[in-house]
Amino acid sequence: MAGTALDVGASGIVGSATAELLVAEGWTVHGLARRPTAQAGVAPIAADLLDAPATRAALADLRPDAVFITTWLRQDSEAENIRVNSAMVRNLLDGLRPGGAQRHVALVTGLKHYLGPFEAYGKGALPQTPFREDQPRLDIANFYYAQEDEVFAAAEREGFGWSVHRPHTVIGRAVGNAMNMGTTLAVHATLCRETGRPFRFPGSSAQWAGLTDMTDARILARHLLWAATTPSARNEAFNIVNGDVFRWSWMWGRIANWFGIEPAPFDGEVRPLEAQMAGDAPLWRAIAEREGLAEPDLTRLASAWHTDADLGRPIEVVTDMGKSRQLGFTAYQATDRAFFDLFERLRADRLIP
Repeated sequence: MAGTALDVGASGIVGSATAELLVAEGWTVHGLARRPTAQAGVAPIAADLLDAPATRAALADLRPDAVFITTWLRQDSEAENIRVNSAMVRNLLDGLRPGGAQRHVALVTGLKHYLGPFEAYGKGALPQTPFREDQPRLDIANFYYAQEDEVFAAAEREGFGWSVHRPHTVIGRAVGNAMNMGTTLAVHATLCRETGRPFRFPGSSAQWAGLTDMTDARILARHLLWAATTPSARNEAFNIVNGDVFRWSWMWGRIANWFGIEPAPFDGEVRPLEAQMAGDAPLWRAIAEREGLAEPDLTRLASAWHTDADLGRPIEVVTDMGKSRQLGFTAYQATDRAFFDLFERLRADRLIP
């Protein structure tokens, strides 16, 4: 049943996919961002969630049935990540309190729930894979836990239902996003094709040879809507991935083939994209000017640091989806097709040549 939705982070990879789905399903959609972009069928709300009075004022007349929280702000330390990102969730939910209409709040976090924050990413004692939702929190500070606790406290106080969604690396379209592997790899492949540089896998042997999975932003959006409208999903945390598994030793060649280049052999050496692409900003600007691309600023498209973190992990990472399947969510997305769909859209939007 359609209603009124508040999509928080509507200009991001997950938020924009969620907005598109909600509009298509007949919802009245309000999209909140610091700097909203034009989105078909979405009423923009400009607000800085770190400014509690301004957030309260921006939300004063809104009575959403469902709230989807898909945003975060990267900070220099995990202590700052916790302070800033928990405050954003708290200010948002406090800003909605005068209305008190929301029936459901969905929070998107991720597999750092199991792997630890960036400062301790993939280190120390980690739970066995596949990751399952009933595994306890790691004994380490994590801004995902702080965000969850803000939602749990507000739900207990206000009486709304909640869901937490833990995707693996998300494939989707957004410009200026801090965690954007799909576009990063598209830009890297384009630069390799332009220069003749080897298209080398930048990560670890464990990621090259081990099993992994990913999350298409479109399937995550469907999962968010399903949880918000399915009584049995109320007050539950869920993993959400595409449903297939693959090895990068296979996927790397698939991506190379799409761009018409040969994948370089993998010799086991980690070659971070951040180093490979360090001097590429002027070259990308020149390509953008020559090809008439919409975004000449490489830093607005590529997030090499995040792609390096994911592809450099020393362990195999796969995710269990049994909980969602048992409750009726059966959607599936082939991951190679998710990459290809994204690349086609990036080309259509003149973001890559």
